[in-house]
Amino acid sequence: MNRNELRKADINLMVVFEALMLERNVTRVAEKLFLGQPTISSALNRLRTLFNDPLFIRVGHRMEPTARAEEIIQHLSPALDSLSSALSLTHDFDPSISTMTFRIGLSDDVEFGLLPPLLRALRQEAPMVVFVVQHVDYWRIPDLLASGDITVGITQTRGLPANAKRKLLRHIRPCLLRADASDTPLTLDEYCARPHVLVSHTANVSGFADEWLAEVGRKRHVVLSVPQYSALPALLAGTDMIASLPDYTAHAMAAGGNLFCEPFPFETPTLDLSMVWLSHVDTDPAERWMRSRLEAFMSDRGLVAPV
Repeated sequence: MNRNELRKADINLMVVFEALMLERNVTRVAEKLFLGQPTISSALNRLRTLFNDPLFIRVGHRMEPTARAEEIIQHLSPALDSLSSALSLTHDFDPSISTMTFRIGLSDDVEFGLLPPLLRALRQEAPMVVFVVQHVDYWRIPDLLASGDITVGITQTRGLPANAKRKLLRHIRPCLLRADASDTPLTLDEYCARPHVLVSHTANVSGFADEWLAEVGRKRHVVLSVPQYSALPALLAGTDMIASLPDYTAHAMAAGGNLFCEPFPFETPTLDLSMVWLSHVDTDPAERWMRSRLEAFMSDRGLVAPV
Protein backbone atom coordinates (compact mmCIF):
# COMPACT_ATOMS: atom_id res chain seq x y z
CA MET A 1 0.00 0.00 0.00
CA ASN A 2 1.26 3.49 -0.88
CA ARG A 3 2.01 5.20 2.44
CA ASN A 4 2.69 8.47 0.58
CA GLU A 5 -1.09 8.99 0.48
CA LEU A 6 -0.97 9.43 4.24
CA ARG A 7 1.11 12.58 3.83
CA LYS A 8 -1.96 14.30 2.39
CA ALA A 9 -4.06 13.42 5.40
CA ASP A 10 -4.64 15.28 8.64
CA ILE A 11 -5.76 13.05 11.53
CA ASN A 12 -7.86 15.89 12.93
CA LEU A 13 -9.79 15.98 9.65
CA MET A 14 -10.47 12.27 9.92
CA VAL A 15 -11.81 12.72 13.46
CA VAL A 16 -14.14 15.46 12.21
CA PHE A 17 -15.29 13.25 9.36
CA GLU A 18 -16.11 10.37 11.71
CA ALA A 19 -18.00 12.74 14.03
CA LEU A 20 -20.00 14.09 11.08
CA MET A 21 -20.92 10.56 10.09
CA LEU A 22 -22.21 9.93 13.60
CA GLU A 23 -23.94 13.23 14.32
CA ARG A 24 -25.02 14.38 10.81
CA ASN A 25 -25.05 17.94 12.15
CA VAL A 26 -22.25 20.55 12.07
CA THR A 27 -23.38 22.29 15.26
CA ARG A 28 -23.46 19.06 17.31
CA VAL A 29 -20.05 18.03 15.99
CA ALA A 30 -18.63 21.41 17.03
CA GLU A 31 -20.05 20.95 20.53
CA LYS A 32 -18.80 17.39 20.82
CA LEU A 33 -15.26 18.23 19.69
CA PHE A 34 -15.14 21.55 21.60
CA LEU A 35 -14.49 23.49 18.39
CA GLY A 36 -16.18 26.45 16.76
CA GLN A 37 -18.77 25.84 14.06
CA PRO A 38 -16.67 27.74 11.44
CA THR A 39 -13.76 25.39 12.21
CA ILE A 40 -15.96 22.35 11.48
CA SER A 41 -17.28 23.93 8.29
CA SER A 42 -13.71 24.67 7.17
CA ALA A 43 -12.69 21.08 7.95
CA LEU A 44 -15.61 19.79 5.90
CA ASN A 45 -14.52 21.87 2.91
CA ARG A 46 -11.00 20.46 3.20
CA LEU A 47 -12.39 16.93 3.42
CA ARG A 48 -14.44 17.49 0.28
CA THR A 49 -11.31 18.60 -1.56
CA LEU A 50 -9.26 15.70 -0.21
CA PHE A 51 -11.79 13.06 -1.23
CA ASN A 52 -13.07 14.89 -4.33
CA ASP A 53 -16.65 14.35 -3.25
CA PRO A 54 -19.42 16.41 -1.54
CA LEU A 55 -19.45 13.78 1.25
CA PHE A 56 -22.56 15.26 2.89
CA ILE A 57 -25.76 16.68 1.38
CA ARG A 58 -27.97 18.89 3.53
CA VAL A 59 -31.48 17.45 3.95
CA GLY A 60 -33.48 19.65 6.30
CA HIS A 61 -31.44 19.99 9.50
CA ARG A 62 -29.36 16.88 8.79
CA MET A 63 -26.26 16.24 6.74
CA GLU A 64 -26.86 13.00 4.86
CA PRO A 65 -23.70 11.15 3.69
CA THR A 66 -23.04 10.35 0.06
CA ALA A 67 -22.25 6.85 -1.16
CA ARG A 68 -18.54 7.77 -1.18
CA ALA A 69 -18.74 8.89 2.48
CA GLU A 70 -20.39 5.60 3.46
CA GLU A 71 -17.59 3.72 1.73
CA ILE A 72 -14.86 5.82 3.38
CA ILE A 73 -16.16 5.35 6.92
CA GLN A 74 -16.04 1.57 6.55
CA HIS A 75 -12.26 1.82 6.16
CA LEU A 76 -11.67 4.85 8.36
CA SER A 77 -13.30 3.85 11.66
CA PRO A 78 -11.19 0.68 12.16
CA ALA A 79 -8.08 2.67 11.23
CA LEU A 80 -8.84 5.36 13.83
CA ASP A 81 -9.52 2.64 16.41
CA SER A 82 -6.12 1.11 15.74
CA LEU A 83 -4.38 4.48 15.83
CA SER A 84 -6.05 5.36 19.12
CA SER A 85 -4.91 2.04 20.60
CA ALA A 86 -1.36 2.59 19.37
CA LEU A 87 -1.17 6.08 20.84
CA SER A 88 -2.51 4.86 24.18
CA LEU A 89 0.59 2.71 24.56
CA THR A 90 2.76 5.81 24.85
CA HIS A 91 1.50 6.93 28.23
CA ASP A 92 0.76 5.55 31.68
CA PHE A 93 -2.11 6.43 33.97
CA ASP A 94 -1.73 7.47 37.60
CA PRO A 95 -5.18 7.85 39.20
CA SER A 96 -3.79 9.64 42.25
CA ILE A 97 -2.77 12.71 40.20
CA SER A 98 -5.01 12.44 37.14
CA THR A 99 -7.54 15.17 36.32
CA MET A 100 -9.22 13.16 33.55
CA THR A 101 -12.96 13.16 32.92
CA PHE A 102 -14.52 9.72 32.49
CA ARG A 103 -17.90 9.42 30.82
CA ILE A 104 -19.72 6.29 31.87
CA GLY A 105 -23.21 5.02 31.25
CA LEU A 106 -25.22 3.35 34.03
CA SER A 107 -28.78 2.13 34.14
CA ASP A 108 -30.48 3.83 37.06
CA ASP A 109 -30.81 0.60 39.08
CA VAL A 110 -27.00 0.34 38.91
CA GLU A 111 -26.57 4.01 39.77
CA PHE A 112 -28.71 3.67 42.89
CA GLY A 113 -27.53 0.26 44.04
CA LEU A 114 -23.88 -0.02 43.00
CA LEU A 115 -22.43 3.44 42.33
CA PRO A 116 -22.21 4.82 45.92
CA PRO A 117 -19.61 2.33 47.26
CA LEU A 118 -17.56 2.71 44.07
CA LEU A 119 -17.61 6.48 44.34
CA ARG A 120 -16.50 6.43 47.98
CA ALA A 121 -13.48 4.33 47.03
CA LEU A 122 -12.60 6.42 44.00
CA ARG A 123 -12.68 9.65 45.98
CA GLN A 124 -9.73 8.21 47.92
CA GLU A 125 -7.93 6.60 44.97
CA ALA A 126 -8.47 9.33 42.36
CA PRO A 127 -9.47 12.55 44.16
CA MET A 128 -9.12 14.87 41.13
CA VAL A 129 -10.77 12.65 38.52
CA VAL A 130 -14.19 13.75 37.23
CA PHE A 131 -16.97 11.23 36.52
CA VAL A 132 -19.87 12.10 34.24
CA VAL A 133 -22.70 9.57 34.42
CA GLN A 134 -25.38 9.20 31.76
CA HIS A 135 -28.45 7.02 32.11
CA VAL A 136 -28.39 4.11 29.69
CA ASP A 137 -30.45 1.04 28.92
CA TYR A 138 -30.05 -1.78 26.43
CA TRP A 139 -31.53 0.18 23.50
CA ARG A 140 -29.60 3.46 24.07
CA ILE A 141 -26.16 2.12 24.86
CA PRO A 142 -25.04 1.27 21.28
CA ASP A 143 -25.66 4.85 20.10
CA LEU A 144 -24.01 6.43 23.14
CA LEU A 145 -20.90 4.29 22.71
CA ALA A 146 -20.73 4.95 18.97
CA SER A 147 -21.09 8.71 19.43
CA GLY A 148 -18.42 8.85 22.14
CA ASP A 149 -20.83 10.26 24.71
CA ILE A 150 -19.73 7.40 26.96
CA THR A 151 -16.69 5.11 26.77
CA VAL A 152 -18.08 2.32 28.95
CA GLY A 153 -21.56 1.35 30.04
CA ILE A 154 -23.16 -1.02 32.54
CA THR A 155 -26.67 -2.30 31.97
CA GLN A 156 -28.54 -5.27 30.59
CA THR A 157 -27.46 -5.66 26.99
CA ARG A 158 -28.95 -6.96 23.77
CA GLY A 159 -27.72 -5.93 20.32
CA LEU A 160 -24.26 -4.33 20.37
CA PRO A 161 -21.97 -2.88 17.67
CA ALA A 162 -19.60 -5.31 15.95
CA ASN A 163 -16.58 -3.59 17.56
CA ALA A 164 -18.02 -3.76 21.08
CA LYS A 165 -16.57 -5.83 23.90
CA ARG A 166 -18.76 -7.22 26.68
CA LYS A 167 -17.97 -8.61 30.13
CA LEU A 168 -20.54 -10.24 32.36
CA LEU A 169 -20.50 -8.68 35.83
CA ARG A 170 -23.28 -10.49 37.65
CA HIS A 171 -26.50 -12.41 37.34
CA ILE A 172 -29.44 -10.25 38.41
CA ARG A 173 -31.65 -11.85 41.05
CA PRO A 174 -35.07 -10.16 41.07
CA CYS A 175 -36.43 -9.14 44.47
CA LEU A 176 -39.60 -7.48 45.60
CA LEU A 177 -39.70 -4.37 47.77
CA ARG A 178 -42.46 -3.50 50.25
CA ALA A 179 -43.08 -0.93 52.97
CA ASP A 180 -44.98 -3.20 55.37
CA ALA A 181 -42.80 -5.48 57.46
CA SER A 182 -43.69 -9.16 57.72
CA ASP A 183 -42.11 -12.26 59.21
CA THR A 184 -43.19 -14.30 56.19
CA PRO A 185 -42.55 -13.56 52.50
CA LEU A 186 -45.46 -13.01 50.15
CA THR A 187 -46.97 -16.07 48.53
CA LEU A 188 -47.58 -16.11 44.78
CA ASP A 189 -51.29 -15.43 45.39
CA GLU A 190 -50.48 -12.46 47.61
CA TYR A 191 -47.92 -11.17 45.10
CA CYS A 192 -50.52 -11.20 42.33
CA ALA A 193 -53.21 -9.63 44.53
CA ARG A 194 -51.12 -6.66 45.73
CA PRO A 195 -50.96 -3.40 43.72
CA HIS A 196 -47.63 -3.02 41.90
CA VAL A 197 -45.37 -0.12 40.96
CA LEU A 198 -43.50 -0.76 37.71
CA VAL A 199 -40.29 1.00 36.72
CA SER A 200 -40.33 1.49 32.94
CA HIS A 201 -38.11 3.85 30.95
CA THR A 202 -40.57 3.59 28.04
CA ALA A 203 -43.79 4.29 30.00
CA ASN A 204 -45.07 0.72 29.74
CA VAL A 205 -47.41 -0.92 32.22
CA SER A 206 -45.95 -4.40 31.81
CA GLY A 207 -42.44 -5.75 32.17
CA PHE A 208 -40.37 -8.88 32.68
CA ALA A 209 -42.40 -9.96 35.72
CA ASP A 210 -45.60 -9.93 33.65
CA GLU A 211 -43.95 -12.15 31.04
CA TRP A 212 -42.77 -14.55 33.71
CA LEU A 213 -46.22 -14.65 35.38
CA ALA A 214 -47.91 -15.32 32.04
CA GLU A 215 -45.76 -18.44 31.63
CA VAL A 216 -47.33 -19.88 34.80
CA GLY A 217 -50.83 -18.64 33.95
CA ARG A 218 -50.93 -15.74 36.42
CA LYS A 219 -51.27 -11.94 36.27
CA ARG A 220 -50.46 -9.00 38.53
CA HIS A 221 -52.07 -5.58 38.85
CA VAL A 222 -49.82 -2.61 37.99
CA VAL A 223 -51.31 0.62 39.34
CA LEU A 224 -48.35 2.95 38.71
CA SER A 225 -45.55 3.16 36.16
CA VAL A 226 -42.58 5.46 36.83
CA PRO A 227 -39.41 6.08 34.79
CA GLN A 228 -36.74 5.52 37.47
CA TYR A 229 -36.00 3.41 40.51
CA SER A 230 -34.93 6.29 42.74
CA ALA A 231 -38.58 7.32 43.20
CA LEU A 232 -39.59 3.99 44.79
CA PRO A 233 -38.75 4.66 48.47
CA ALA A 234 -41.00 7.72 48.60
CA LEU A 235 -43.75 6.10 46.53
CA LEU A 236 -43.98 2.85 48.49
CA ALA A 237 -43.81 4.45 51.95
CA GLY A 238 -47.06 4.05 53.89
CA THR A 239 -48.79 2.01 51.16
CA ASP A 240 -49.52 -1.64 50.38
CA MET A 241 -47.89 -1.31 46.95
CA ILE A 242 -44.93 -3.49 46.05
CA ALA A 243 -42.23 -3.22 43.38
CA SER A 244 -40.04 -5.74 41.58
CA LEU A 245 -36.42 -4.75 41.06
CA PRO A 246 -32.83 -6.09 40.90
CA ASP A 247 -31.45 -7.52 44.14
CA TYR A 248 -28.62 -4.97 44.50
CA THR A 249 -31.04 -2.04 44.15
CA ALA A 250 -33.59 -3.58 46.52
CA HIS A 251 -30.93 -4.18 49.20
CA ALA A 252 -29.62 -0.61 48.86
CA MET A 253 -33.13 0.79 49.30
CA ALA A 254 -33.92 -1.52 52.22
CA ALA A 255 -30.71 -0.44 53.99
CA GLY A 256 -32.44 2.80 54.94
CA GLY A 257 -34.68 0.82 57.32
CA ASN A 258 -38.06 1.92 55.98
CA LEU A 259 -38.45 -0.68 53.24
CA PHE A 260 -38.11 -4.45 53.20
CA CYS A 261 -36.93 -6.72 50.42
CA GLU A 262 -37.56 -10.41 49.90
CA PRO A 263 -37.13 -12.96 47.12
CA PHE A 264 -39.66 -13.45 44.36
CA PRO A 265 -42.36 -16.00 45.28
CA PHE A 266 -41.68 -17.96 42.05
CA GLU A 267 -38.72 -19.00 39.92
CA THR A 268 -37.53 -16.49 37.31
CA PRO A 269 -35.17 -16.69 34.32
CA THR A 270 -31.65 -15.35 34.71
CA LEU A 271 -30.97 -11.74 33.73
CA ASP A 272 -27.41 -10.52 33.20
CA LEU A 273 -25.71 -7.25 34.06
CA SER A 274 -22.79 -6.55 31.74
CA MET A 275 -20.08 -3.96 31.13
CA VAL A 276 -19.58 -2.95 27.50
CA TRP A 277 -17.05 -0.77 25.69
CA LEU A 278 -15.67 -0.33 22.18
CA SER A 279 -12.48 -1.97 20.98
CA HIS A 280 -10.63 1.29 20.33
CA VAL A 281 -10.40 2.01 24.08
CA ASP A 282 -9.61 -1.57 25.02
CA THR A 283 -5.89 -0.99 25.68
CA ASP A 284 -6.02 2.61 26.87
CA PRO A 285 -4.44 2.64 30.37
CA ALA A 286 -6.94 5.09 31.84
CA GLU A 287 -9.95 3.25 30.45
CA ARG A 288 -8.53 -0.09 31.62
CA TRP A 289 -8.18 1.36 35.13
CA MET A 290 -11.75 2.65 35.01
CA ARG A 291 -13.12 -0.71 33.86
CA SER A 292 -11.14 -2.50 36.57
CA ARG A 293 -12.75 -0.35 39.27
CA LEU A 294 -16.22 -0.77 37.80
CA GLU A 295 -15.75 -4.53 37.80
CA ALA A 296 -14.31 -4.54 41.29
CA PHE A 297 -17.31 -2.78 42.83
CA MET A 298 -20.16 -3.79 40.53
CA SER A 299 -19.55 -7.47 39.87
CA ASP A 300 -20.72 -10.23 42.20
CA ARG A 301 -17.19 -11.63 42.44
CA GLY A 302 -15.89 -9.10 44.94
CA LEU A 303 -12.83 -6.89 44.58
CA VAL A 304 -10.42 -7.80 41.82
CA ALA A 305 -6.92 -6.60 41.05
CA PRO A 306 -6.61 -3.73 38.54
CA VAL A 307 -5.84 -4.73 34.96
